[in-house]
Amino acid sequence: MIESRYLKDNIENIQKLMQIPALRHFEVRSLARLLRLSKIREYEDGEFIIRDGDQDPWLYFLLAGSVRIQKSGHEISRIHRMGDIFGEMRLIDKRDRSADVVAMGSTVCLAVDTSAGVRVAGEESGDAQMDFLLLLYKIFAEYLSARLRLANEELVRAKEETETLKNRLDEKK
Repeated sequence: MIESRYLKDNIENIQKLMQIPALRHFEVRSLARLLRLSKIREYEDGEFIIRDGDQDPWLYFLLAGSVRIQKSGHEISRIHRMGDIFGEMRLIDKRDRSADVVAMGSTVCLAVDTSAGVRVAGEESGDAQMDFLLLLYKIFAEYLSARLRLANEELVRAKEETETLKNRLDEKK
């Protein structure tokens, strides 16, 4: 992994963040705060970004490339759209990481250090902090909802396939 220093909250970096669909609704001051908590991380093909069981505080926005999410050697999902989020579940439930995330080809991410939030939060009013957190959790909720819908669709397909296979077995008996 190649990692930058924490990013500066200059106008050029803020404009780049505004290109990420999930961050378009953030106010400039919220994007500036997010930048001060963020680093750019570059990964090579096959490199682990997140390991199942870890307790790191990082939230990721995919900037380029793609990642494979896997559990016990089974692929769960792939993420390949610029701006997609991963690593958010640990931030919500405070439990260990629940899967591995592996780079597929050269991959670049915006990594947000959520443990540094206290350091930055002290710089602004309580209302500004709350607005920032609410926007962040709204983004999480939207992504989790989309992922849950996909999981539901996959579960229905798996159940239909299981039922079809079971019926074929019953017919052969």
